[in-house]
Amino acid sequence: MTGARRIDEIIQINADRLAVALENHMRTSFMPDARKELRSFTSAEAAELLGIDPARLRKLHFDSKIPEVNTDGRGRRLYSASDLIAIRSALETQTRKPGQFQPGRRTGNRLQVIAVANYKGGSSKTTTSIHLSQRLALRGYRVLAIDIDPQGSLTTMFGYTPETEFQSGGTVYDAIRYDDPVPMRDVVRKTYFPNLDLAAAGLTLAEFEHETPRALNERREPMFFKRLGLAIDQVEADYDVVVIDCPPQLGFLTMSALIAATTVLITVIPSMLDIASMNQFLQMTAGLLNVVSNYGASLEYDNLKFLITRFEPSDGPQAQMAGFLRALFTDQVMTHTFLKSTAVSDAGLTQQTLYEVDRSEFNRNTYDRAVESINSVTGEVEDLIQAAWGRN
Repeated sequence: MTGARRIDEIIQINADRLAVALENHMRTSFMPDARKELRSFTSAEAAELLGIDPARLRKLHFDSKIPEVNTDGRGRRLYSASDLIAIRSALETQTRKPGQFQPGRRTGNRLQVIAVANYKGGSSKTTTSIHLSQRLALRGYRVLAIDIDPQGSLTTMFGYTPETEFQSGGTVYDAIRYDDPVPMRDVVRKTYFPNLDLAAAGLTLAEFEHETPRALNERREPMFFKRLGLAIDQVEADYDVVVIDCPPQLGFLTMSALIAATTVLITVIPSMLDIASMNQFLQMTAGLLNVVSNYGASLEYDNLKFLITRFEPSDGPQAQMAGFLRALFTDQVMTHTFLKSTAVSDAGLTQQTLYEVDRSEFNRNTYDRAVESINSVTGEVEDLIQAAWGRN
């Protein structure tokens, strides 16, 4: 046919155009240097994050028991994430309850590794992973977020463009590859969130899926399911919690995350199609984990939990399916749900989370409802972390 073009050429042209458009969008959204910065928090937000009453926070400032912070033009205090860390340190020295304001690990506590997983795309794995990582960091934990999805959605949310920035390396793939892996510390990068670091993803991670069958055939050691855990062990002393955002497939990368994890968080939308897909995920996962256990994989978990996401309580069929899950899995289903909200999707248009956007830019009831939902879910996860460390 005259004038016909090869499909690979058309796809390449579209990919190049999209890459340029995404780069321009990032630069427009995050000028002048295309890197994100974290906003300041109000007194009410700071008090909630610290776990104290706003009146007590004001009195602590009045009594000069905590560091002073910047104010806006109307004299209202504004708290940076670094301010919150300094205040936590000051309050910890004054409290009779060790760990009340610095809740992280103590001697003998096991690093908590949370793998957020599901077989199906669109179940809010990345949304859950980034909000969980950010909230825990703001709550005083030292957090490492690891993106093992070659699509790099979590990495993108941190202000990077995986398609262009990591073509020559710099992702977690470099730390887990079979040939000449680099130290994990070399790929971990600081983010604009104090207490929160990132091990980024990029398309090169797909090479791990391609290389592993050959490595298995050649009996290369360490085997694929140990490599991510060993990389995490290299930086274990630097963190309290690791959050792993898994790809929407049950491949070698997801399996490596499940083996490295101490807690598996399975996100599920309460619909028949999504629950049927999750059934396939569970069936396949059980079989594969059983196989790798014969090769020395440890399958000891602190928790396996199902998190209901994109939940609309007013939707009758969704409420019915949520009840079905709770009846079936009882306390394995988390008490709190991640509500579907336009606030979350609207924030995502500028690659931000609800902890990054300003409340005044949204319908306040919608924003508050979404934040309350996310805070409740994260609070429940925080309880699991503390329980794993033997604390109330």
